[in-house]
Amino acid sequence: MECEDRDEIHKCVIKLRVNPQKRREKVYIGCGAGFGVKKLNYLVLECLAERTLAERYQVMVSGGDGYDSRILDWMRLLLPLAMERRTCLITNMGAMDPCGAQEKVLEIASSLGLSVSVAVAHEISVTKSGSSSLDKSYLMEGGASTYLGAAPIVECLEKYQPNVIITSRVADAALFLAPMVYELGWNWDELQHLAQGSLAGHLLECGCQLTGGYFMHPGDKYRDISFPQLLDLSLPYAEISFDGTVCVAKAEGSGGVLNVSTCAEQLLYEVGDPGAYVTPDVTIDIRYVSFHPLSSSEVLCTGAKPSASSVPDKLLRLFPKDCGWKGWGEISYGGSECVKRAKAAEFLVRSWMEEVFPGVNCHILSYIIGHDSLKATSIDDIASCLKTSEDIRLRMDGLFELKEHAVQFVREFTALYTNGPAGGGGISTGHKKEIVLQKQLVDRDHVLWRTGVEQSPLIIESNSQGAALEGLTKTHVHESALPPMTHADTSNLVTDLSSPKINLSPAPSGQKIPLYDVAHSRVGDKGNDMNFSIIPHFAPDIERLKLIITPQWVKEVVSTLLDTSSFPNSDANDKDKWVDEHVKVEIYEVKGIQSLNVVVRNILDGGVNCSRRIDRHGKTISDLILCQRVVLPP
Repeated sequence: MECEDRDEIHKCVIKLRVNPQKRREKVYIGCGAGFGVKKLNYLVLECLAERTLAERYQVMVSGGDGYDSRILDWMRLLLPLAMERRTCLITNMGAMDPCGAQEKVLEIASSLGLSVSVAVAHEISVTKSGSSSLDKSYLMEGGASTYLGAAPIVECLEKYQPNVIITSRVADAALFLAPMVYELGWNWDELQHLAQGSLAGHLLECGCQLTGGYFMHPGDKYRDISFPQLLDLSLPYAEISFDGTVCVAKAEGSGGVLNVSTCAEQLLYEVGDPGAYVTPDVTIDIRYVSFHPLSSSEVLCTGAKPSASSVPDKLLRLFPKDCGWKGWGEISYGGSECVKRAKAAEFLVRSWMEEVFPGVNCHILSYIIGHDSLKATSIDDIASCLKTSEDIRLRMDGLFELKEHAVQFVREFTALYTNGPAGGGGISTGHKKEIVLQKQLVDRDHVLWRTGVEQSPLIIESNSQGAALEGLTKTHVHESALPPMTHADTSNLVTDLSSPKINLSPAPSGQKIPLYDVAHSRVGDKGNDMNFSIIPHFAPDIERLKLIITPQWVKEVVSTLLDTSSFPNSDANDKDKWVDEHVKVEIYEVKGIQSLNVVVRNILDGGVNCSRRIDRHGKTISDLILCQRVVLPP
């Protein structure tokens, strides 16, 4: 669908707003389907990632929808309540086809008996002659997409005051920053405000990961959350004031946990250099950000500021590129010597493939689920890792240049049913074409965007809206109004009000202990690079951890990820040489939360879109890090 009411074409250069109006003293912005509070001004659904964007492109090329089809279910659920509460919905679920998504949302609104204005903000393609193509100009050549900033959304709010805004690829934090700029009257040169606003957006963008999701760890006294509490998580929201004060919160009485630890993990998630976290609107220095609990459901966030290079001159563009054909297979073995039978099965499949296509074995990765698929073993235990196991699953995964290689791999793996070791069962196989998203920095004035709006027909009589609202009352939401947040002096506040009362003390010295006992961590990925945090439970322990977490230590720990088999041969020297030449480690200290942020480059087997590992994002590598045993100095 091509948007009918389209605005002029804009370049992504910084252009100051003319006489911006302050519409509110404070704005309340929620994340996801977070109608846990009644007075949200905006609700943001951030639903795009590198992998989902690549998948949308593949689906669209095959004749499917270029937008996230889940938008239909979300809007059917949220539109009646949003209209009732006058909450504007903002989402990047438009992905590759925001105007197609706009059309579907208008259809849903009409079916619900709602008169809704739906705006779009998206990048556009320009022909070689310099003119914009009128036929789906929002479909970029070759499926390319650029991370846009907040300006297109701000324009939608200024010109249309819509009920819904659907975007193409917009930076996560910018989705949240835009309504702050619009409502609070900020301008693009007020960099301190933009830094604090982008901090709020970054904290909110992963939803429940701020409020206890992806945090709970049984047996860890610092992170243990009961099952009922975990089941009752609240999506977060933020209160942002005109002066840049930011407070994040969860619904009163909800489960989960919102505290310094959950905020710290989200702060360092996928930021790279914390002294220069790049967004399209402002480059932020978060090294001195700190968190101050105001209650069990509110945390004050301070300390974000613009970095020395405050606004990026270039924007990040991703464009799909074919990276070959994936072929994979899994088979289970149990009981006596099942690991040895898996070893035999791997040997057979590799041998059969080599007979047909000599030289392809270097493209095949294998591991044993239930044994070593996640490599979450202390480097001290690698020699004894062939421990007794009676329930394992062999997985082999190849990334080949040609489709016929992937198809042949599936055939050879399936032959294990008749020609392999005894007792193998539950075979699953498959093959598919894979793409990667390559990165390119482009000048701002080479990136163009446009907005537009359409209105669903006004329907005078309809029972569907009432039925929709009645249905919504049956869904589980926390009906707590937004309380006024009092930002008291927190300079001497050290108590984490939302955590169990735990006596914090230094970790023991002079003995081997797992890092689990000293710190917690979360891993994020950007392309082929991994970003993990080291956040000590007892903040002063950071000084001792800095002596242990060195680039060489990190390389030694993560090098096991590069093994191509559960039964490595004598090529260890070649692997070590490759690690030294290609794997780069950067370690940053984040003084505000007394933590480390570690970036490891070229370690994720090509990145999420083509990795042959079972954990394509590398999320479980946090356990590989934390299970290492270390000796802390006195």
